Amino acid sequence: MIKKTVESAINEQIKREEFSSRLYLSMAIWCESNGYPGAAAFLYRQADEERMHQLKLVHYVNDRGGKAALMALTSPESHFDNLSHVFKQVMEHEQYITASINDLYEVTLNEKDYTTGSFLQWYINEQIEEESTMATILDKINLVGTEKGGMFHLDKELGAMAAAAPAPSATA
Repeated sequence: MIKKTVESAINEQIKREEFSSRLYLSMAIWCESNGYPGAAAFLYRQADEERMHQLKLVHYVNDRGGKAALMALTSPESHFDNLSHVFKQVMEHEQYITASINDLYEVTLNEKDYTTGSFLQWYINEQIEEESTMATILDKINLVGTEKGGMFHLDKELGAMAAAAPAPSATA
């Protein structure tokens, strides 16, 4: 049986993951509307992945005898100055999610819920990968600057990354 303190903290993380999915969906829509189909595909994939992260937490809480809960969300940002602005926002958001996962892990340690702490290791490792990917994308954006030809090639590369990524799974 999951402790109420841990259940509540995970439900807050469920809300954050759901917001992440909506934020990346909003960014994908902006990219698609502004001539960046590759970046849009990449961010649509990210939105799906964040939803799977949410569902994985939902299933975990319910499987442990708790009750997952959905909460009200604010609307995500929908206007961005350029592609660089989009991915800077993605990086800042991923850093926020990393901090929130770490805070959640601390709750499990304080509550001596080592089972949930072990479960959260997957999220901790996932955040290392997410931040690394976004740092690489930002490095490439900085390399090409505002040069249209460079942005065209970067957009194609983002589309290829989206196509090559495995489908997100809530059971991974």
